[in-house]
Amino acid sequence: MSTEIDVAGAARTRHPLRWVASAVLLVLAAQLVSLLVTNPNFQWDVVGRYVNAQLIGQGIVTTLLLTVIAMAVGVVVGVLLAIGRLSENPVARAACGLYVWFFRGTPVLVQLVLWYNLSYLLPEISFGIPFGPAFLSADTNVLITPLLAAILGLGLNEGAYMAEIIRGGLMSVDPGQTEAASALGMGSARTFRRIVLPQAMRFIIPPTGSQVISMLKATSLVSVIALADLLYTVQSIYNRTFQTIPLLIVACVWYLVITSILYVGQSFIERHYARGTRRNAPQGFWLFRRRPSSGGVTS
Repeated sequence: MSTEIDVAGAARTRHPLRWVASAVLLVLAAQLVSLLVTNPNFQWDVVGRYVNAQLIGQGIVTTLLLTVIAMAVGVVVGVLLAIGRLSENPVARAACGLYVWFFRGTPVLVQLVLWYNLSYLLPEISFGIPFGPAFLSADTNVLITPLLAAILGLGLNEGAYMAEIIRGGLMSVDPGQTEAASALGMGSARTFRRIVLPQAMRFIIPPTGSQVISMLKATSLVSVIALADLLYTVQSIYNRTFQTIPLLIVACVWYLVITSILYVGQSFIERHYARGTRRNAPQGFWLFRRRPSSGGVTS
């Protein structure tokens, strides 16, 4: 038996603290806008002059290229590590666990500097039979360029994080579904491709999107090894012109533009993989203000 409660005549709950908080936030926002507009030290004319400069554009291209390559390396390494950590081979599990422990436990900045200075440890890199003759040798200083050092430092570090994301996504799938697929005669590869992976992607995609955005920002660390990314390009300009603040604002503007585009792309991908699970489906990027409709309460 269901009864409908009429809430039309109910008194609306007042929330005076909400109005106070809104007023405080509006005052702070007005002060911030006033500071941005009236403070001449921001030098907005300099920002406008450099925000679309060709040199800045070259730094943005390097940043995006490094993000894509390092993320690709991280995903490939992460998949291999996740499979190794889920393997029944204790040696593979231990080796992959040790990798994850080391690369997650040391700062990425330290790893970048180590890769860039690898020649101190290995003046020459050789390829051949282990403990046997070398077939190919190369000078480490020639082989490890700033770009390669950045890819190795960022990509191998990202692989450790992606390994845990992928492993968690695969473990989130109910084992009973794999058993049911096996009972229906499906092979392990087909089961993984048609059943396990589509369900795991709902858990893998959101943190992976966050990792891409984090990777984009982490590329700014490569400025310490003199790779001409966005931040290094900005630094090279203000070291000559001494216009530090406006050029750092230029860098912030471009990082915000790129990360905002990535946020929108991430929301669409999440919604794609959340099809069929409307209860937990993520909201669209522009629907954050939408509230559930209120009405009569039924019991």
